[in-house]
Amino acid sequence: MEEKRQRKYFTASRIALIAIFTAIAFGVSMIEFPIFPAASFLKIDFSFSIMLIGGFMLGPVAAEVMIIVVQSLGLLFTSSIGVGQLANFIMANCFVFLPSLVYHFKKGIGVVILSLVVSSLLQIIVALLSNRYFLFPMYGMGYDQFVALFWFLLAFNAIKCAANSAITLLLYKRLKKLLNKFL
Repeated sequence: MEEKRQRKYFTASRIALIAIFTAIAFGVSMIEFPIFPAASFLKIDFSFSIMLIGGFMLGPVAAEVMIIVVQSLGLLFTSSIGVGQLANFIMANCFVFLPSLVYHFKKGIGVVILSLVVSSLLQIIVALLSNRYFLFPMYGMGYDQFVALFWFLLAFNAIKCAANSAITLLLYKRLKKLLNKFL
């Protein structure tokens, strides 16, 4: 039974779509820019929206595959010794995986919006905690630097979540009609 289910899930067309979404998300992740000059290490990109659309289309397992591959590929081009990719991996799991999982079981625009709001709040909370206790210490930054940058961190993550949510909501239905031809 399990083997039959795996064969159905990992068809050639699904694997191809996962690869396409992953490649696009990785390409988009390379187009990043700072939004706060005082915290120029906080760079926004819109790859989460691509992975989220892929997660809605293909399910939470595909979303996790995309997250892992995109962040692993990012290690090849990092200037942050992998700390930025680790941060993105943690945040992508908060923002992309949860709505993909919820949407897999319950569809509808209301559910999508609610799951995006909840995952955005989760990402912001996890971002603040992981920056304070894990990521800042990896850069040799302490509590004083965290406090000085707290509002930038909060605003950055809120803007990133809102932008990726808006892009996802604007593109998903349009792309779903086109991509359903491949599934």
